[in-house]
Amino acid sequence: MTDPSKTGHAEAADGEAGSGNPLHRGLGVSQIVFMVVAAAAPLGLVAGGVPLAFAVSGSPGMPLYFALSTVLLLIFAVGFTLMAGRVRNAGAFYAYVQAGLGRIPGLSASTLALFSYTLLLVGVNAYVGVATSNVIERYAEVGSPWWAWALVSLGVIAFLGYRDIELSAKVLGAVLVLESLLLLVLDLGIVGHGGAHGLTAEPVSPSIVGTGSLGLGVMFALFGFIGFEATAVFRNEAKDPDVTVPRATYVAILVIGVFYSFTVWAIVVGAGVDAVVGAAQADPEGLVLTLTRSYVGSVWADAMQLLLITSQFACVLAFHNVVTRYQFALARAGALPAPLGVVHPRHRAPSASSAVASAVAFVTTVVVAALGLDPIGDLYAWFSGAATLGIVLLMAATSLAIIGFFRRADERQSVWRTVVAPAVAFLGLACVVCLMVANFPLLVGTPTGAWVIGGLVALSAVAGAVQALVLRARRPAVYERL
Repeated sequence: MTDPSKTGHAEAADGEAGSGNPLHRGLGVSQIVFMVVAAAAPLGLVAGGVPLAFAVSGSPGMPLYFALSTVLLLIFAVGFTLMAGRVRNAGAFYAYVQAGLGRIPGLSASTLALFSYTLLLVGVNAYVGVATSNVIERYAEVGSPWWAWALVSLGVIAFLGYRDIELSAKVLGAVLVLESLLLLVLDLGIVGHGGAHGLTAEPVSPSIVGTGSLGLGVMFALFGFIGFEATAVFRNEAKDPDVTVPRATYVAILVIGVFYSFTVWAIVVGAGVDAVVGAAQADPEGLVLTLTRSYVGSVWADAMQLLLITSQFACVLAFHNVVTRYQFALARAGALPAPLGVVHPRHRAPSASSAVASAVAFVTTVVVAALGLDPIGDLYAWFSGAATLGIVLLMAATSLAIIGFFRRADERQSVWRTVVAPAVAFLGLACVVCLMVANFPLLVGTPTGAWVIGGLVALSAVAGAVQALVLRARRPAVYERL
């Protein structure tokens, strides 16, 4: 087998500006951060995901879990960003696992990543459909099915994803600024009024860890960071990948972590530490809107309800772009059909890959709608939980891959960056995986359902390993080229 460290450097040509890279668009740190933070959907997560987290976990300690997740991911980023400069490939997790652990684990990681992000794409888009249906019913007094608006959303995303990435970056940036300002207004309104019972640090106190389900609380907190590795996925379109990707990664994690920790703390204080879980369980979709009406006025609440749609839409668009570029990287490596690795001559985008990602999301949405699944309680909660489990597994595998890669590399690097930080990140992420698996039945509702959904996550990883074995047996040249 080819030395992984040398393989990583050999992949540079596909990701470097000025090397004939057809995707190069000159994206800077701010543009990539916009797309990554937009994937976190600040308003969508705060108004949709956080109340669900309180309701399911039964814990008011979500601000603490966001803060702890921020620290864990910053430690993970130490090795991740170093790897990004050595394995110059837009496959991110998949490419790094392959370079450090081998081809079979690498392709296993690729199918797990594609499955996880496709689940997120469909699950969050279902929330877009529900939010749009609710707004139309509220203001126009006309009922409409959620799935119809979900399909409309996918149609618009298919149009944007097929075209220049800079168009998507502009859309995501505009939406992100508006929703962030709105949440800051809510935060300041709650702080200015002193919350329900005065300002308190209890939501970030270690003593609150024993309240509710720690595993589900941490899972939902990590869900808020999903997509941060897209900084590496967009390296082919970055201005100066070796500088832009590391900076964008640290900035994205810090922005997401600090903003969420503060905002979720404000929500707990606004509702009351002892009352927030009950309020979320009674009305998860209306908790944040009710707080907004109480602390800053109905006009802001109406604006929030409208921007909630655009926030989740921006999140789906960002996930669509991530899926598209994972497929593109795999096709260029020979692991997926070659047409998915073709760049559109006019849009300079992986348009064929985008079209396939759109088709898969469209068909999946039609199927789940036909099955009559609840778009929030089933699709959004189950899909986001399963996807988060898959992506945390990928991060844990990447941490091991970083250690393996630099053990075999010819260059000398700091022990902190190549061994200590990745090892600490792996141990932390492995603990999170254990907590998530142990508490998965609480999320799904039944042990049988948890086994089915968790089994699908595992099966997606197995599929990649099987594909690698088939390539090794039937197409050894392609296998060696990976």
